Amino acid sequence: MEEHSAGLLLRDAMLMLGFAMVAVLAFRRAGLGATLGYLVAGAVLGPHVLGLVGNAQEMAEVAELGIVMLLFVVGLELSPARLWRMKGAIFGLGLAQVTACGLAVSATVLALLGYPYAAALAIGLPLGLSSTAQVLPMLQAGGRLRTPFGERAFAILLFQDLSIIPLITIVAALGTGGEDGPSGWMLGLLTLAAVLGLVAAGRLLIRPLFSLIGTLGERELFIVAALFTVLASAVVMEALGLSAALGAFIAGVMLADTRYRHELEADIEPFRAILLGLFFVAVGMMLDLGVIAENPLFVLGFAVLLIALKTAIIMGLGLVMKMRWRAALALGLLLSQGGEFAFVLYTQAVQGGLISMDQSSLFGAIVTLSMAATPFLMIATRRIRQEPKGAEQSREEPRDEGASALVVGFGRFGQTVAQTLLAGGLSVTLIDRNSAQIDTAEEFGSKVYFGDGTRMDLLRQAGAAEVQLIMFCMDEVPEREFIDAVAEAFPKATIYVRGFDRKSVIALANSKAEYVMREVYESAIAVARMALENIGLSEREIEDAEGTYRENDRKRMDVQIEGGNIYAAQEMTRQQQRELRGEG
Repeated sequence: MEEHSAGLLLRDAMLMLGFAMVAVLAFRRAGLGATLGYLVAGAVLGPHVLGLVGNAQEMAEVAELGIVMLLFVVGLELSPARLWRMKGAIFGLGLAQVTACGLAVSATVLALLGYPYAAALAIGLPLGLSSTAQVLPMLQAGGRLRTPFGERAFAILLFQDLSIIPLITIVAALGTGGEDGPSGWMLGLLTLAAVLGLVAAGRLLIRPLFSLIGTLGERELFIVAALFTVLASAVVMEALGLSAALGAFIAGVMLADTRYRHELEADIEPFRAILLGLFFVAVGMMLDLGVIAENPLFVLGFAVLLIALKTAIIMGLGLVMKMRWRAALALGLLLSQGGEFAFVLYTQAVQGGLISMDQSSLFGAIVTLSMAATPFLMIATRRIRQEPKGAEQSREEPRDEGASALVVGFGRFGQTVAQTLLAGGLSVTLIDRNSAQIDTAEEFGSKVYFGDGTRMDLLRQAGAAEVQLIMFCMDEVPEREFIDAVAEAFPKATIYVRGFDRKSVIALANSKAEYVMREVYESAIAVARMALENIGLSEREIEDAEGTYRENDRKRMDVQIEGGNIYAAQEMTRQQQRELRGEG
């Protein structure tokens, strides 16, 4: 029996992944986003269409780990410095949007449908949120994430992600909370006590644990420790009858300003992406298409009403923030859909007895339809949203924040590179995998993140897609295939590599690196110049000597690169030596 169950589980997992892969590919190519692909794949697999996979509720419970890990990653993004820089937009515009849209939709549900106040809030507040999983990729694809428009949209999404925690608590407090568990506002007090306990545990236990692992340099231990931190925090909160997602979020915040942030993000990302995708597949399986088929006009009409209401409110908030009306309209349309966290909150509301399963399916379908409408709305209103040609000079442009650079390796070479870039006004992110070196750097006031800079996923988490320079300054010279892969993955960045000797320059000669510098080349020439000056040669004689050496060295290097090894220019080297000695 157990073997049969295991076989069914493997078959179900295979079908879910296979259908999800096909659906996401199709929806991505159509420009509709991955989330909708997962939902449709689940609906097709579920009992109301093909019926190939059963027990969607069990699948959803397992896949909810994706939501837990998503909240952990959100917490990791919230370093105190970043929150402080964006505090006005996040806690001003973001708070206004979540409050105004949530209460407006709740009032609409109350007025039109006559639901009880608690049920109206449990339905309306989640609909005030937008889809981070859908909107952020749209901003990145359009190159608008770093513009003032993109920053406002991101600030709203960030506050929405933050608001998940109080919203989960509110929905749980509105419900019954179970016969034996906490109920009402006592849940809020228990939540506060649990959060404070987790923060204390993080300071006393989690940070020292990662410092210890950092000294060992074992990547597998980082993955184990990261998963342990997420799951342990979630289990503690769940054992208290609270939200597992809340525990994961607090764990992320505890580690947000540590040197291990990028490494943790890179390690968690594959698990988060797969489990979050399976969560949406399970949600699609649980959509009762029969209930939707019985009320098609209601679903369509309420989805249109939701989009119109949220667009109007967000556009109004944008105008209050002194945005141009076209940009404010674009912001409203971009954030007009319901979001993925509505499914999480509706599940919580069903468990708390606030709404029925049929109501959850009905409003889940409204969220899905509103998400599907967003790409079409943005395409249909493109001409309206574009500024007229006469206003081109006053359009919003990317903020003048200077160039940014990612420096991998913070040894003696990397320190000089990084400090020179900083002196030039560039913003620099530093990565090194030597824990002792990082500790020394912090003593001198430098913030260096722990991680292996030759991992593509870690470079991506560190922001390589947005920087203008990627500087590989570590002792080990990266392989040509890796450099070419970095150039292809991050086309905006110019790549520089610290070479060790002529062999490393030859190995990377035909790579996509902009420049490969032998580490002692310029310093050796500088020492030779000082020696010539000290024995009395004129400035012109010194310049001639340096120029002759550089020209001969360039010619030898060209021949060696063409031949693929340092011995290709052997005879040329001998001839140049004879000429320099005056032997003809």
